[in-house]
Amino acid sequence: IVLLDILPLSLGVETRGGLFTKIIDRNSTIPLRNTLTFTTVVDNQSSVEVHILQGEREVAEGNRSLGKFEMIGIPPGPRGAAQIELTFEVDASGILSVSAQEKNTGRQQELRVTPSSGLSPDEIERLMFEASNSAETDRRTKELIGLRNKLDSLIRNTQRTFLEFGSSLSSEEKQAGSRTLDDAEAAAKSQNFDEIQRVVKSVEKLGAQLTKVMLNPSANSSEN
Repeated sequence: IVLLDILPLSLGVETRGGLFTKIIDRNSTIPLRNTLTFTTVVDNQSSVEVHILQGEREVAEGNRSLGKFEMIGIPPGPRGAAQIELTFEVDASGILSVSAQEKNTGRQQELRVTPSSGLSPDEIERLMFEASNSAETDRRTKELIGLRNKLDSLIRNTQRTFLEFGSSLSSEEKQAGSRTLDDAEAAAKSQNFDEIQRVVKSVEKLGAQLTKVMLNPSANSSEN
């Protein structure tokens, strides 16, 4: 038989809202290489911070930080336009190399770390226990962050459409639309899941109304 080396804990990065996205799962046999593609979250974003983490918690701050580096020189453009390919490679000695490449320009940056350094079996067991013990709390936090991220995207997209096509709405509809977007901006900072969910539905309703105007702009104008 052959004894295979495995990773004691998952490896990944911090993503939008403070979540931990795994790129290599624990108990994976090394050497190993895996790649995921990420994108920008705001318009004209010129850089991204790559925060490398080790652990099993859903929330980034609950995991062990292995290092950070900044990917710079991203071409300006709308959010989601840039494609950043993150590659995690662990060699047979347990050395982790993390590279980030912007696919449009080919620009690349890299960091090397030792993921297992300083971790005893007891510390690994403690981190696993914390992850198990915090699973339900982390699940709720992840759902809240996911809903906030959804609301943020809805707000940005609906604001753009509202600015372009809102003039085709009646005065009352425009005022109601402005209130909906203002409420949404405030709710995006809330810790109340139900409140954010309610506002998401309101913004989606406004978006559907604006879509009708986009498809048939003369209809609403003739009713005013």
